[in-house]
Amino acid sequence: MLFNSLEFLLFLPTVFTLYWFVLKKLKVQNLLILVASYIFYGWWDWRFLSLILLSTLVDYSIGVRLDKTNNQQKRKLLLWLSLAFNLGLLGFFKYFNFFIDNWVDAWSNFGVTMHKSSLQVILPVGISFYTFQTLSYSIDVYRKKLKPTKDFIAFASFVSFFPQLVAGPIERATNLLPQFYQKRSFNYDLAASGMKLILWGLFKKIVIADNCAMYANEIFGDYQHQSSLTLILGAIYFAFQIYGDFSGYSDIAIGTSRLFGFNLMRNFNYPYFSRDIAEFWRRWHISLSTWFRDYLYIPLGGSKGNKFKQIRNVFIIFLVSGFWHGANWTFIFWGGLNALFFLPLLLTNKNRKNTGIVAQEKYLPSIKEFLQMLTTFILVTFAWIFFRAETVTTAIDYITRIFYNTVQTNSSIEKFNFIILLFILLEWFSRKTETLKIKNKVLRYTFYFIIVQSILFYTVSNKVVDFIYFQF
Repeated sequence: MLFNSLEFLLFLPTVFTLYWFVLKKLKVQNLLILVASYIFYGWWDWRFLSLILLSTLVDYSIGVRLDKTNNQQKRKLLLWLSLAFNLGLLGFFKYFNFFIDNWVDAWSNFGVTMHKSSLQVILPVGISFYTFQTLSYSIDVYRKKLKPTKDFIAFASFVSFFPQLVAGPIERATNLLPQFYQKRSFNYDLAASGMKLILWGLFKKIVIADNCAMYANEIFGDYQHQSSLTLILGAIYFAFQIYGDFSGYSDIAIGTSRLFGFNLMRNFNYPYFSRDIAEFWRRWHISLSTWFRDYLYIPLGGSKGNKFKQIRNVFIIFLVSGFWHGANWTFIFWGGLNALFFLPLLLTNKNRKNTGIVAQEKYLPSIKEFLQMLTTFILVTFAWIFFRAETVTTAIDYITRIFYNTVQTNSSIEKFNFIILLFILLEWFSRKTETLKIKNKVLRYTFYFIIVQSILFYTVSNKVVDFIYFQF
């Protein structure tokens, strides 16, 4: 079920009404969330509900077993069972065909002909997100950072919580699971902030991302016949498409959670105002970046040890992050590029330099800050070309043509640039807070009215478009 669909428009108020006005007991509310979450996910393909249930049963059982033993060997075995199951599940559905195809291609280089036996494996929506979520539970229980739960309904609701089930944020059990044990009462301020986030998230998705998608698809689909300027615009459109799409989803997820009395972690913090690549990755897809930091980077040694080990760990984390996004060499190449961009900061010990809000006490950035943000955006957008392209060869060809394509096109795609500039300004004046704060009541409601009208206009004008991260 899509957040930007008619079905969800009917689904959300129905669940909300039952949750607050009919089913007021905590355990019954949790059961309702579980049922609603399975309906929400099963709306796409009910057969894959079995995977979520299986993943839930495995990690719940492992958590219970970890609590019953202090034998370190048995505890390690249980942890490895969780790792093997979750990563095996992810590996089969997401990477089986990728490995088979590359194995056959590798042997063909030596003149050996092999017949491909790839299965038509369908990638379950959100599998990368909920497997990481359940996996973090087992790891935290193993590390004794979290007491394992005996409430199966609460745990199953945590795993399948519908607002963030298919595209995050990837919640830690230490944050979200305890919220299922606590008695919840309706909080108007929390719900109001949630509605603002939902509204802003829909604007990002429907007005910004979906329109940018049309222009980006047009340019990338026929890049050989586009001018250099148009190719640059295509990369910029995709940069705003993926940001509006993914951060929009996160806003809607966080906002929807607040309607039910839950608080999810922030997943985006105005990443395109970053002054270096390190800051960008502290502000982009925060739940995934911190997941890899805590469960992979730090166990590898993190920033401790000599420079060689630090560089090794950085490349591992970025390459794995790229591979997490999909079974394609383009994602791995994208991850490697970001590691290269990060490297100078690591070598000069400047990767933790920009941790505050840019131009915090000013309306406008300094020239230095502006140039830093522009440079970072150019590097990020350059890497996005590999993320968007179907193959590494296509991405390299696209970039090459930016520098020498002189053909002039009469495309009207530039007409959307004004809306992007307006969006950047709105984000800039919101950068110190979660959403734009307007003190004047008349101006505030006028702003909301314009946002709603824009959403309705583009909802009618354009077809419903899936969220990009559903494929991951």
